[in-house]
Amino acid sequence: MKKIAIIGLGLIGGSLALELKKNSWATIYGIDKNPEHVNKALELGIIYQKAGLEIIPEMDVVIIAVPVNIIPDLSVSILDHIGENTLVFDVGSTKSAVCDAIRNHKRRQNFVALHPIAGTEFSGPEAAIYDLFTDKVNIICERKLSSSTMVDRAIDIFENLKMKNVFMESATQHDTHIAYVSHLSHISSFMLGKTVLEIEKDEKNIFNMAGSGFASTVRLAKSNPETWTPIFLQNRDNLLKSLEEYIKNLNQFKDILTRKSADDVLNIMQNTNRIKDVLAGIKHE
Repeated sequence: MKKIAIIGLGLIGGSLALELKKNSWATIYGIDKNPEHVNKALELGIIYQKAGLEIIPEMDVVIIAVPVNIIPDLSVSILDHIGENTLVFDVGSTKSAVCDAIRNHKRRQNFVALHPIAGTEFSGPEAAIYDLFTDKVNIICERKLSSSTMVDRAIDIFENLKMKNVFMESATQHDTHIAYVSHLSHISSFMLGKTVLEIEKDEKNIFNMAGSGFASTVRLAKSNPETWTPIFLQNRDNLLKSLEEYIKNLNQFKDILTRKSADDVLNIMQNTNRIKDVLAGIKHE
């Protein structure tokens, strides 16, 4: 890899730039529709050079790290202009829309549909950090539709970031599972924050009485709405199913409290405690 273009210089794109500067000899070019983001990324040393889309034909790797509603059309445009040996991948947290958009493209084999599951609640170039991806999971979808060479190159990139690569056969499978495990937790966090803001009118009380439990639960509500709105809409069908189940459980808990059933409250929490074992198992696999 001699030349890498990163389109979108927020948390994920910026953190990838930092890691690739550290782990490769490539020149990192930064592209972003917001000129302030490009200038800040250059000032912070996240990228080597700022550029525009006209450099795409010269690149060895193109990384698309923009909001998911922009990714499908942009991916088609990028594939229209790349060289024969250019690797292209996006890092969006929904995969069906982009995979559908590029399915019949003549350069489909150059594209690897993947999702590095990593992040914080912060956004913009200033949010970029080293080691964001360390010991996290990278999901690669529709492996058979990409050339083995491109898949191997993508695997090498993320292994060098100390990520574990796993494979899902379809983008639909990815979007279904990520709705439950990731996207629902963001909705829950936003709605908890909304509920507290609406019920507790005195913000000083929120500040004074919010313990670590509240802070950790609403942490995701600090995430960038411009990033998450298109994610929620793009994965709407899966999220509606998960929300139905979530609301059912909330109503069940409400009913138990109404009946003052201590045994049922205890049983639900004891049964749910096994999530710590599930998460420990994932972490130590």
